Amino acid sequence: MSNKTAMITGGCRGIGLAISRKLLAEGYQVSILGTARIEKVEPVLDQLRQIGNVLYLPGNLAITGDRQAYLESTLTRFGQIDLLVNNAGVAPDQRLDLLEMSEASYDRVMEINLKGPLFLSQIVARAMLQQPDPAAGPDMPPQSRRPRGMIINIGSVSAETISLNRSEYCLSKNGMAMMTRLFAARLADQRIFVYEVRPGIIDTDMTAGARAKYDDLIELGEFPIRRWGQPQDVADAVALLASGGLSYSTGDVLNVDGGFHIRRL
Repeated sequence: MSNKTAMITGGCRGIGLAISRKLLAEGYQVSILGTARIEKVEPVLDQLRQIGNVLYLPGNLAITGDRQAYLESTLTRFGQIDLLVNNAGVAPDQRLDLLEMSEASYDRVMEINLKGPLFLSQIVARAMLQQPDPAAGPDMPPQSRRPRGMIINIGSVSAETISLNRSEYCLSKNGMAMMTRLFAARLADQRIFVYEVRPGIIDTDMTAGARAKYDDLIELGEFPIRRWGQPQDVADAVALLASGGLSYSTGDVLNVDGGFHIRRL
């Protein structure tokens, strides 16, 4: 993987930080988009720079100009893009019943969790298609089966599991699942493969407010693997896909949920 470049949104905290560390350790150069000012995340960036080459861009995924600047800055620094990890996402500011959900909350969650990743994927895919393809030609070598580029979307079990007190989040992740299939179908002929990693209950700031609830569900056996998921579990799944070994697969979902997706009577 040496000299490959990965763009990771939200790559300085939680799941995104674990993904940044993992891909750097695998030899990737990493470009991170985050909302925090650079001076606030400098300690984290210093740690990441001990592993590999890192670029950080402050910006808002929901803003068109910020997405474009992120792409252009990445290309200026590293010259190419091999992998996009759409990781950044937000939960509602307040967990409210479906009948109380506000339009403002819906707009905020959907813009960051779905609209932003959708249109970032669009411009990154265009950039990937403009890059030289070393395997092009009628006599493509065996390694041509490996991807020309890759997009990995960090989804959620909420794509198929409802939570009536955060309906906008469920809608955004269900939309991301469809977005994965759409891009996978559109880009397969160009050997740009698209996947969704679907975490379950992961020990991050986003789940901290409902810890007691999830502790109880784990204790009751709702998750066949009876423990909290860790950001590293998701990072390991991303690295597995990023290895390029699945040369005849695209549009797939890799569940990282302790077996929660298994249906039982």
